Amino acid sequence: MIDFSKFEKKADIVFKDRGLLEQAFTHRSYINENKNAKKGHNERLEFLGDAVLELIVTDFLYHKYTTGTEGDLTSYRAALVNAITLSKVAVGLSMNDYLLLSKGEAKDTGRARQFILANTMEAVIGAIYLDQGYQIAKAFLKKHLFPLIDDVVAKKLWMDAKSHFQEKAQDKTGQTPNYKTLKEVGPDHDKCFTVGVFIGTEQVGVGEGLSKQEAEQVAAADALEKRGWR
Repeated sequence: MIDFSKFEKKADIVFKDRGLLEQAFTHRSYINENKNAKKGHNERLEFLGDAVLELIVTDFLYHKYTTGTEGDLTSYRAALVNAITLSKVAVGLSMNDYLLLSKGEAKDTGRARQFILANTMEAVIGAIYLDQGYQIAKAFLKKHLFPLIDDVVAKKLWMDAKSHFQEKAQDKTGQTPNYKTLKEVGPDHDKCFTVGVFIGTEQVGVGEGLSKQEAEQVAAADALEKRGWR
């Protein structure tokens, strides 16, 4: 079994069942490549962790922003639990060091790895919930995720990136940006889309996502960052 002691120290949690933690870090591709591995992958834990994460974050935002509208709180939550934010937290916890991946997945350090880290983060939350309960899962998120909310609100990272970019592009260039699908990979039930955003003929941003809509949002966020229009 992997030595998770350094991770537990960073996460400030000592697991009763280390097997749960190992499962949280086990990607389906690893199981497919290691048929004799007597362990499960992390997708069920990810499913559970996603629900636990949403409830805890919703409760946190409801009490922090007492005058926020439903729309505001929904936008804040979306910005706090998206793949970009969750993968950032995962990197801060050195979760890359513990991932069990196939040899092919292990080579990919780009956007695909960001999705894997975000999903693993959800699986770890699910594992914490099963092993330690709701309050410890909440304490984990309070320490590692909640501090990011002030930056999210101050920099308006909660804004719909496409709308924000269109507004900025029209204001600064007089043109409306357009989006083009650059690549589609994977089977129909598990596609990954790469989308470019253009001002005129110039590609100003690129993004990947599990849907075209998600990829467009990531591309718009990328363009905002590259142009310094945040």
